[in-house]
Amino acid sequence: MSGRRRVELDADTVERDLARLVLTVVELLRQLMERQALRRVETGELTDEQEERIGLTLMLLEDRMGELRSKFGLRPEDLNIDLGPLGPLLPAEPFGGGPHEGRGQ
Repeated sequence: MSGRRRVELDADTVERDLARLVLTVVELLRQLMERQALRRVETGELTDEQEERIGLTLMLLEDRMGELRSKFGLRPEDLNIDLGPLGPLLPAEPFGGGPHEGRGQ
C-alpha cells in the first residue's frame, strides 16, 4: 500500500471556516445590494416608502451579520479574503462603516 494520509479535522475549525466563507459571500452580496440601492435612490427610481424599506432591510442585515461574526469569533476584516495579485475580495466600505452611518438615521 502507498501510505495513505488522513486529514485530521477539528470540528470547531471546520465550522468557523465554513461560517467565514458563507459570511464572506453574504457580505459581498450585502455590499452589492447597498450600492445598487444607492444608485436607485440617487436616480430617483424609488418611492419614499421603498427607500425606507430598503434602508431598514440593509440595516437589519448588517446587524445580523455582526451577530453572526461575533458568534464565530470573526472580525469584519476576517471576511475580506485576499485574492493575491487581484487584491482583497471586498472593497472598502463607502461610508466608513455601514449603510446608514452619516445619513442622519
